[in-house]
Amino acid sequence: MENQNGNSKLKAIIAILAILLVGSLIYIFKLTSDAKELQTVVTTTKSKKEDVLKDLAELQSTYDAAIAENTSMSDELIAEREKVAKLIADLKASKGDNASLRKYKEQYKALEQKMRNLMQEVEVLKAQNQTLTTNLDSTKVVLEDSKKYNQVLVGQNEELAKTVEKGQKLSVTNLKTAAYKQRSSGKQIETDKASRADLLQISFTIAENKIAKSGDKVYYVQVIDAKNNVLGDKATISFGDTSLTYSFTTTVKYENKTVDVKEQLPGKDFAKGTYFVNVFDKGELVSKSSFSLR
Repeated sequence: MENQNGNSKLKAIIAILAILLVGSLIYIFKLTSDAKELQTVVTTTKSKKEDVLKDLAELQSTYDAAIAENTSMSDELIAEREKVAKLIADLKASKGDNASLRKYKEQYKALEQKMRNLMQEVEVLKAQNQTLTTNLDSTKVVLEDSKKYNQVLVGQNEELAKTVEKGQKLSVTNLKTAAYKQRSSGKQIETDKASRADLLQISFTIAENKIAKSGDKVYYVQVIDAKNNVLGDKATISFGDTSLTYSFTTTVKYENKTVDVKEQLPGKDFAKGTYFVNVFDKGELVSKSSFSLR
């Protein structure tokens, strides 16, 4: 009897231990399942967070590229890019639970839609800028052609002006000089002896010119003797950087027709040798000749 009672107790204890073991196994299995489930949730949440961050980074890169286009919308694009950057910073600092992820994903979708609208506007602006650039290039070509044509016209006008100016210049010809002896009676006798001469007569002709300006013309006559002395007034006048010492001036009333000019230069003690006679229109030499006295 005692052995039977002992066996019964042992069996009861074994049964209880078996029940406890099964319970422990069930509890451990549940804990393991919960841990795996929790790990799966955490992993999934982390992956979703990374996906949203990746989408936001791509959105930010799109704005960077659009801003680099340097359109008139740059300020608005920069403002939207800052919103994306702020959302990225907030998401990185968040716990990343499902509720907050849903909120950030909704904000991302709103920003993405805003980005698409802005990109459409940017594309329209780029197309308009391309058209303007093409038109501007065409205008530049036309302006460049006009500039070249104007330069040709200016060159032609300058050449024409030079031709007209050259054509307006009066031609002085037949410059002659002769020495004379003045008689007491007033009669003048031509001589080539220096000792007998007491005046020089200089004559020249101004040719007809229909396009020259009419009016009074002043000529400066310079007579240089054999000793390189300027005879007559020996007056000096400047024309710009050039100075001229002359013997006398003669004023001619010119009316576009041929004019003969004759002037006399009194003197005494004329030197023997060769004399030089120059006629100037202001500072420009227009005629020259020489003669000799013996």
